[in-house]
Amino acid sequence: MVIEKEYKFYAAHRNEQLEDKCSNLHGHRYGLKCLFEVERNGSYTTLFGDFDAKIEPLLKNNYDHGMLIHTADPLYQTLLDHCERTGEKLRLKVFDAPTTVENLAFMLFSEITEMGFRLVGIEVRETDTSVLQYSREDWVADCRDRSRTQCKPTVAKGT
Repeated sequence: MVIEKEYKFYAAHRNEQLEDKCSNLHGHRYGLKCLFEVERNGSYTTLFGDFDAKIEPLLKNNYDHGMLIHTADPLYQTLLDHCERTGEKLRLKVFDAPTTVENLAFMLFSEITEMGFRLVGIEVRETDTSVLQYSREDWVADCRDRSRTQCKPTVAKGT
């Protein structure tokens, strides 16, 4: 059986590797649809609240109203220096690759899987008209990719 749950969060990002409007700092109201594979144990499989209890805090504490940032983006070090100099704490979600919707899907899939949930796939909505569908097979392939410096996501310390 598959249970579907949807979530939303706001985050800023930029893709420093592009030479178009997306290289500028901007934000999105992201939509996340999770497709959980579950097995019935008696009269029900899983309470919907069991998903929310773990995923909503993940999104609220690490993504919502934060900035997705690639470690190789020159802006990353500038932001770290700013935080050190001023004592300001910015919510930075650190990526080992550019902050594309594909890499965001990889990051979210990894974190949700680490919580013990079995995902069939996720959909990440970047705009009203742009949605990425990301499957378990996509995630397995990304984890096997030797160019990845991490398969387990991290959060910047001290920010």
